[in-house]
Amino acid sequence: MSGIWAKYNAMLEAQPLLTKALTSLTGFTIGDILAQKFVNDDGKPYDVMRTIRLGSFGFLVHGTTGHYFYGFLDSKLPGTKPMTVATKVLIDQTIWNPIFGLMFFGYLNVCEGKSFEDYTKKIKADLKTAVMGSWAVWVPAHTINFAFIPPSQRLLYINSIQIGYNIFLSFLGNKKVE
Repeated sequence: MSGIWAKYNAMLEAQPLLTKALTSLTGFTIGDILAQKFVNDDGKPYDVMRTIRLGSFGFLVHGTTGHYFYGFLDSKLPGTKPMTVATKVLIDQTIWNPIFGLMFFGYLNVCEGKSFEDYTKKIKADLKTAVMGSWAVWVPAHTINFAFIPPSQRLLYINSIQIGYNIFLSFLGNKKVE
């Protein structure tokens, strides 16, 4: 296990953006597989394309934007003092969280070939739920993240938690809007 951890850290040092993108690909893929195989009880067969959509979102959007956003946040608010941590969590949950939701629903909308009108309906129907659902998970998770996790390991930590949270996102992202 220590060899895998050492290789991960070496890759993170050599290629941080790619490593974080691959970490997010893994988190989103595992989260959707778990959602479809063990949590979802709608009787539908496993949807490989859904998993590909969510995994590719992790790779192309979540890992890359997370790398830059959290790097920016750490550069502007360095340290782990309680007020600094609280400010980072507040910024993450009031600014980044809704932007993330818009990107998530927009990406799925484009991948599924839906219209801008469909996207607008989805945002009106589910963005508030996504943002508020995020608060229950990410306020405590990011309090730990910003207080105790080294900046280089933030996205790995986030993606570890993201696997469970992705079950929620998987259902919400694939919920039909009338």
